[in-house]
Amino acid sequence: MNNNIGNSIRTVRYERNLTQKQLADKLNISDKTISKWERGVGYPDVSLLSALSECLGVDMKRLLAGDLIPSTDVNGNMKNIMYYVCPSCHNITLCTGNADISCCGKILAPQELKKASDEEQLSVETVEDEWYISTAHPMTKDHYISFIVFVRGDMIQVMKQYPEWNVEVRIPKRGQGTLLWYCTNHGLFYQYIQ
Repeated sequence: MNNNIGNSIRTVRYERNLTQKQLADKLNISDKTISKWERGVGYPDVSLLSALSECLGVDMKRLLAGDLIPSTDVNGNMKNIMYYVCPSCHNITLCTGNADISCCGKILAPQELKKASDEEQLSVETVEDEWYISTAHPMTKDHYISFIVFVRGDMIQVMKQYPEWNVEVRIPKRGQGTLLWYCTNHGLFYQYIQ
C-alpha cells in the first residue's frame, strides 16, 4: 500500500463533510483507527477496503494507490468534454474533466475526436427556427450512428439513435456550436454549425 493512502482518506473524508467519528461509525470501528490511518501510523485492514471505498465514494484501486488528488477544475468546460463509449453495449458517458470510466467490466478510454470530411458530414438544414439533421449513413444492426451531440460553451444536448432507424433529428437553432456523432464502426466525428 502507498503511504499516501492516509492523505487520500483524509482528503475525501473532508470533501464528504465526514468527521473521523462519522466515518468510523459507518465502518463499525473506532475513530482512533481512522486517525491512525490518516497519520500514516497504520493501514486499513483488507476486510474493510470495500466498505471504506463505498463510504468514501471512491474507486478502491485509486484509494489504495493514494491517487485521489482533488480536482483543480473549478467548473467543467463544455468545449473540453471527453466522450466514453462502451464497445459492448454502446453506453455513453460524458465528462468535463479527467475520469476513470468503466462499463461492462472494461475500462474505457476517451474517444478520439475526428473532423468530418465533406463527404462524412451530416446534412444540416434550417427549418423554421430549428436545425433538421439527417444523413445517408448506414443504419444497420452492425453499423450505425449511436448518438448525436450538439455542444456550445454553455450547454450540451445528446440525442440517442438506434440501429435500423433513419437519422432525422430536429434541434432548436441556438447559435453556432459543434455537432458530434458516433459511428459504431468508425468512431467520433465533429463538424461546426451556425
